[in-house]
Amino acid sequence: MEQFDYVILGAGSAGCAIAERLSRSDSSRVLVLEAGGSDRRFWISTPIGYGKTFHDPEVNWRYTTDPDPGLNMRQLYWPRGKVLGGSSSINAMVYSHGHPRDYDDWETAGNPGWGWKEAAEYFARYERRSGEAPPSEAGPHLWIQDREDEFHPVRKYFREGAEEAGLQSAGDVNGENPSGIAGYQFTTYRGKRFSASDAFLKPAMGRKNLEIRMGAMVRRLQIEDGRATGIVYRDRTGTEVTVGAGEVILSAGAIGTPLILQASGIGPGGLLQDRGIKVNLENAAVGANLQDHLGISYFYRATEPTLNSVLGTWYGQLSIGIRYLLFRSGPMSLSVNQMGGMVRSEPDKERPDLQLYFNPLSYSVEKKGSRDLLKPDPYPGFIMGFNSCRPTSRGEIAIADSGDPADAPSIQANYLSTDKDQREVVAGGRLIQRLCETDAMKKLISGAPKTDLAAMSDEEILADFRDRSGTVFHPCGTCRMAPREDGGVVDTSLRLYGIDGLRVADASIFPNITSANTNAPSILVGVRAGEIIAGNAG
Repeated sequence: MEQFDYVILGAGSAGCAIAERLSRSDSSRVLVLEAGGSDRRFWISTPIGYGKTFHDPEVNWRYTTDPDPGLNMRQLYWPRGKVLGGSSSINAMVYSHGHPRDYDDWETAGNPGWGWKEAAEYFARYERRSGEAPPSEAGPHLWIQDREDEFHPVRKYFREGAEEAGLQSAGDVNGENPSGIAGYQFTTYRGKRFSASDAFLKPAMGRKNLEIRMGAMVRRLQIEDGRATGIVYRDRTGTEVTVGAGEVILSAGAIGTPLILQASGIGPGGLLQDRGIKVNLENAAVGANLQDHLGISYFYRATEPTLNSVLGTWYGQLSIGIRYLLFRSGPMSLSVNQMGGMVRSEPDKERPDLQLYFNPLSYSVEKKGSRDLLKPDPYPGFIMGFNSCRPTSRGEIAIADSGDPADAPSIQANYLSTDKDQREVVAGGRLIQRLCETDAMKKLISGAPKTDLAAMSDEEILADFRDRSGTVFHPCGTCRMAPREDGGVVDTSLRLYGIDGLRVADASIFPNITSANTNAPSILVGVRAGEIIAGNAG
């Protein structure tokens, strides 16, 4: 049996960073097992291509939630990356730390050293911004770009409308005071997506002590005498392979990580017994504490041309395609999630409670199994939307009856199960209404809106949200970092309670969801995990 010092399960946002850090030492033999394949694909590297990968089974796990009582028993589609780079290779590239108090809340939850002070120091180490010279110092670098000057001109109406509505300007969504309206920043570089794979894994691929095996579907961990000693996985031929590990790092994401633990006999005892899985360690928190951002889009016709006018015609597509191929610029080099920010629904709110979105594109009719951003509505249109920053509803994830982590799991999101979350839905609807009623936005909105918030009662706004809302693709928290007596799965060094030689490092360890997009904190967890593990080894 092959033996490695470290085996990392998952080459996603966190796993890529861990692999880079641990393979810096020539004395450590590192193996990365990734269920998906290569990210060297045109529609992955091309920023607007995330509409193409949204349902692509070659690079996407394509999960579906259980029928949800809070959403009138609707089931939601949850795309997650199944490719090098994980979801950082198929997301909309919006990069946001969230709010500083999110991380202080992590620390307050019983995790000293995980507050905003430490988070800010780590972000500064590896982030590089547009306008900066290429870095000369050693170490990986993640490119973050502020490209608002390239956004569609109709953004001015949203900015002016937000100011009229009393919303402050953030200036920089990742600056010292990130609250307010701003242009979103993207993980792009020279017109292409810049994923965790680009930032961390690819620069390390030439190292002789780092091996990456793709198409590796993890079946279970090997547990002997209370220690993780290896991994059993199926390769692309279906052959079962076992490798030994000095230490195992689980970075399979907020869904994959608890499923692998449960398949290995680590999780809720009753669930494991029902699935016929031998219990190695009972911990009801494995798969629990599931959190996600739930959002809604409101669709409007525009008085001026929007991206619909370009993306919706063959000659427009030809023009932007040529521009992209020649200059790596234009709409194909950008995300369509262009403006927004963390805001307070009312001035007296202690912290931002809503995240806003403004997209100069509308696709009000989506075909099932498709989200093609190159086929927008056949008229000028745009979208405004929101989600609650810090929802309090909690769900859970359970392994399939088969006991195989590769099979479709049970995902019970339990959306809108708290009064607070329901109140914030109404607050969000009313805030969008306020924006629509500003002089600036009235200049852009053509005709009666499809959903007339001004004519709706609070109860009708909530009912509409239950009927139409969808995930914002930020699941987290299913292997929570916290003291064990408080429902924790891992400690502050990301070691799994009760099993030696096993750590978890990905969005599953979030004590609480952050207030905005979750890719930035996921990468942060990976970078910090690499430093923690390498420090212990040293």
